[in-house]
Amino acid sequence: MKIRHLAFQLHRYLGLAAGLIIMVVGLTGSLLVFEEEISHLLLEVQFGKITPQPQQFSILSIIDNVKAAYPDPSLNLSFLELPQTPDEPIHIQLQSPKKPTLEVLVNPYTGKILGDRYSDYAIMSVIYNLHYSLLAGDIGVAIVGIAALLLFILSITGIILWPGWRKLFTGFKIKWNAHIKRTNFDIHKVAGIITAIFLGLTGFTGFCWNFYSYAEPVIYGVTFSSKPIEPTSQPIPGKSPLALAEILQLADVALPDAITTYIGFPSSPEAVFIVGKRFPEEKEVWRSRVYLDQYTGKVLQVRNSRSLSFGDEVVDAFNPLHFGTFGGLLTRILYIFVGLSPAILLVTGFVMWRYRYRRKANLTKLSTVLEDRPWT
Repeated sequence: MKIRHLAFQLHRYLGLAAGLIIMVVGLTGSLLVFEEEISHLLLEVQFGKITPQPQQFSILSIIDNVKAAYPDPSLNLSFLELPQTPDEPIHIQLQSPKKPTLEVLVNPYTGKILGDRYSDYAIMSVIYNLHYSLLAGDIGVAIVGIAALLLFILSITGIILWPGWRKLFTGFKIKWNAHIKRTNFDIHKVAGIITAIFLGLTGFTGFCWNFYSYAEPVIYGVTFSSKPIEPTSQPIPGKSPLALAEILQLADVALPDAITTYIGFPSSPEAVFIVGKRFPEEKEVWRSRVYLDQYTGKVLQVRNSRSLSFGDEVVDAFNPLHFGTFGGLLTRILYIFVGLSPAILLVTGFVMWRYRYRRKANLTKLSTVLEDRPWT
């Protein structure tokens, strides 16, 4: 009973304290479950539909076209993402000091530049930043991280308080014809228990992501895995970075059975080329990659999804667990409702608190009246 009382107090006051932030994060998370599909639709509306063709344009030729179209010397290539479906464009990001990232969209079959936009101001980017940091920078990242930890605690305390442990049937029953107070409580308990595990997973993974510099060494420590060392290039006086064609060839040798999915260009003299790879059996485009010295082309590190450490596997599991992609379309649809549930739980939880607050206030008022009443 002491544990249940403590769980009740934590559940009530943590929910009231962080409920609004968790609701915002949950609603934006519901949209991010289908971020790729929504972004693709918005791009088609803005830049037109791409018709797949048998042959794609050379990556090197496309980069040359972009450099010619954007000759500003302050614009530097920072990232190139290749299409993962036949009707997607190539995304090329140009970075300039103290300016938003400029994203150029290119038809992969013709090499034609479809247009550009500031990616930081794209609708889905704004939604992602609202989800991740409340659009408040590093302070927002910390606030959301703390709220995610509280969501994890709320999920655990909610499971402890669920009345279905006493009688399973009552734990899933909603009395729609009862007093609104009882119906409200039933909605809260049912919505909570159905989504509790998934909310706990999203809360825990979100907390680890927002405080990754602290969580990463713990993850690799408890899994007895070696933490990856951040690779760096060794600047050579008077030598320019290698041509991209050579970098891509060296990356293909390092992971010969995987296709290139993206290219991260070095942003400083010590930075490295990062070539993303994907094996035929993989759904994700980010698990495998090759890190290369920008001056010598030396392969500094290979992240092969076929031979990852236990710690790497745990870190990689965060993404599907957080966004619900681990079970395909079915779990993604489920996660839409998981993202909506904090709003339902906040409203019903607040109503329960108000009823309890009013009842307590009325009892206090009645007690005061009885104490002041003259008795004979």
